[in-house]
Formats: sequence, C-alpha cells, structure tokens
Amino acid sequence: MFDRIKKAIFRAGSQPDEPAVSGSHPTHGPASEWAATQGFGFSVDRSGCGMSLEGHISARPWRLQLGSPSRHYIRGQEVRARADLRIDPDVAVVVMSRPLKEALEKQAYRIYTDNLQTSVDSHLPEEMRWLAIYEEIAWDGPPEGFGERFAAMAARRENALAWLSPALARLMLHWPPPAPAPEVPFMMLLMRGKAYLRMEYSPADLATLQQAALVFTSACESAMSAFSVDVAL
Repeated sequence: MFDRIKKAIFRAGSQPDEPAVSGSHPTHGPASEWAATQGFGFSVDRSGCGMSLEGHISARPWRLQLGSPSRHYIRGQEVRARADLRIDPDVAVVVMSRPLKEALEKQAYRIYTDNLQTSVDSHLPEEMRWLAIYEEIAWDGPPEGFGERFAAMAARRENALAWLSPALARLMLHWPPPAPAPEVPFMMLLMRGKAYLRMEYSPADLATLQQAALVFTSACESAMSAFSVDVAL
C-alpha cells in the first residue's frame, strides 16, 4: 500500500522551499555575544523578533535562522539553515529523525486512504515527497545508535555514506546538555548543490543553537569534501 502512496506523492512533484525569516527569540543578547566570538554575522529582523547568523565555509556563504515554524510538525520555534555549496547537483541525500519519518509516513497513509485520492495535493510538505522518491539506506556503520535515531534516504547509497561520516554522525547524536530528545523533529539534506537544515528549537537553549550551527557547518564541510565539482578557470 505504501508503494502506491509513494507513487502518488511522487507525481505531485516539487522543489525544496527556501527557509524564511520570522518568529521570536527572547535571548538575542547571549546569541549575539556568542556569534561575535565565532566571527559570525548576527542580525535581527525588522520586527525585532527573528534572528539570523551568517558565516562562510571555504568562501561559500551559509545562514542559520531562528523563527516561527513553517511546518506543522514543529512546535514552538524553528531553526533553519541553508548554504549554497555548489557541489555536485546530482547528489540527493535526506536524513531525518526516525520519529519524524514515521509520523510523515502515517500522515501520508491517512491522506491517501481517508480521501481515496489518486493524486496528492501539490502543497503537501516536500518531506512527504522525498519519502516517496528516495529509499532508506541500510545503516551498518559507526557510530552505534545512529540508525536507530535517524533515517537516511538517498538516490545513491554511497552518497549518503560519503556525506554522513562517522565524525558528522557523532555530532548529530551527541548534543550538549540540555540535549534534544530523540523525538524532536530534525532534518538535514543535500539537494541541487545546496545544504539545508530544519529542526525544532527544543530545548530552547543557546546550547541547542550552538550545536545546530556546529552540526550544519560540519555537514557543509563534509559535503564539500565529498562532492566538490572542479570548475575550469
């Protein structure tokens, strides 16, 4: 049955959306001070609520934003990040917390069966379409526990393994206290030469923001190392 759902979702088609700035954050001061120590740019939007961090990785700009959620499965605030890495555009890898994957699969099943749909609304979250397009890979490498907490999906298994190095996987598993629970929605992906991160800001603590920035920038470095494209001068 889920194969039929996957085919229907695939037909809906779409491209990943771009993170947007909005929301509120009560601790701009500590975040601004930390950003300064790291050499990151820091800004607050015109509303005085949303905030952004900016930096560079090998001359490639990245941005991390904290704001109101743009997905129904995220409660409270959302951390979003994006970087145009200019890596091989054919590389497509999605990794998400396993509870999130299971919840999205159940939602897709309900939508398909409750409405007896033969096609799926094109406005459905792109995450559902990615579940339809990409197969989950078997995770048989280190570190221990990664496959239980996260699901990795890719067009090619070797790309997922090349990107999710043991060092990056350990960063994704081991957050400083107070650490996010395994149930906290988390997703990171490579698509069309870009890297994205989306997660629930839980616990709403500066340590969460700091580790999210570390995970994302480390993921960008790993992707650029594994999938760089030589450009003729």
